Amino acid sequence: MILLSQLIERYQKDLERIHGHEMLPSHHQALRAMRRCRREGSDHMVLECKPCETTIRIPHSCGHRSCPHCQHHDSQQWIQRQTAKLLPVTYFMVTFTAPAQLRSTFWQHQKQMYDLLIKAGWQTIDSFARRDPKLKGRIGAHAVLHTHNRELEYHPHMHMIVPAGAVDEKRGQWSCKTDDYLFPVVNLAKVFRAKMFDGIKALDFKVKDTLPEHWVVHCKPVGRGEQALIYLGRYLYRGVISEKNILSDCNGIITFRIKNNEGQEIILNLSGAEFLWRLMLHVLPKRFRRVRDFGLLHANAKRIIQLLQLVLCVRLPWPTPPREPTPMLCPRCGGILQLLRVRQRGPILIPLLRL
Repeated sequence: MILLSQLIERYQKDLERIHGHEMLPSHHQALRAMRRCRREGSDHMVLECKPCETTIRIPHSCGHRSCPHCQHHDSQQWIQRQTAKLLPVTYFMVTFTAPAQLRSTFWQHQKQMYDLLIKAGWQTIDSFARRDPKLKGRIGAHAVLHTHNRELEYHPHMHMIVPAGAVDEKRGQWSCKTDDYLFPVVNLAKVFRAKMFDGIKALDFKVKDTLPEHWVVHCKPVGRGEQALIYLGRYLYRGVISEKNILSDCNGIITFRIKNNEGQEIILNLSGAEFLWRLMLHVLPKRFRRVRDFGLLHANAKRIIQLLQLVLCVRLPWPTPPREPTPMLCPRCGGILQLLRVRQRGPILIPLLRL
């Protein structure tokens, strides 16, 4: 398997030569982190085998949220937390997409525009739920920001998982929809467009291109929600491409595979510098939260969710028990290694064990 750290080491100079004027501090930080991920020179933990008195040092992962190696455990934890909030209603996946004419504005003001996209989408859903004749109350949503399409090009959009149920807090009444229809997408798109316009005006950002009149919003039922949570959870805490999909690196050309919207595999070829640049397009600003919960699904509404689950007799999936750590064995004598230090900085000068 071709490691991303190897490609960064090989093509980072080409990337900086071609796209250096466009790179942000967050891009340089991501490259530094992923280049040393689980390699010599990174932080490491120290283990000792007492029978043969062998000391082993294992390099740590970088922990960067754009790294394909890291944070798989965080993804599973997120799925379990959100699964614990499931309600007995139909869930919908609502996708809000920024038009192509706004992408340059998004790129120039990433933190503010990403934040506006998420908030405008939630305000649109919330306003429709409060006016809907069947719901008339407070709804909830899990919002996840994505910045790429299938070809890893820059394509800001947001997915929201929305349960078709709401609480009227004044009356203490629960209402839900029983069909496969949430809100009219044409009206959603119009309100979303208006809220984005108001937000851009308030931020005093200038948009050079003429924006289209019709924006794109998709809304489709996704069953009881668990599968949609699993689908989104896979893409929350890792990079935009898995290393197993990087097929070859030959004569400066990276060959990798993707899947189109129909699930068919497509093979793409890019130069090393352009391949790295496509990955850098999706490095988020520092401390920006790409995953947010709103309304009934916010952490502050935990008691309301628990009360609803009790009244509605919700049977939640049994939580996955924590995985027992597999003992690490000494490569020389087969004895069990004991942990001496969790994290130690500095070069690795004695035997190195790769995971």
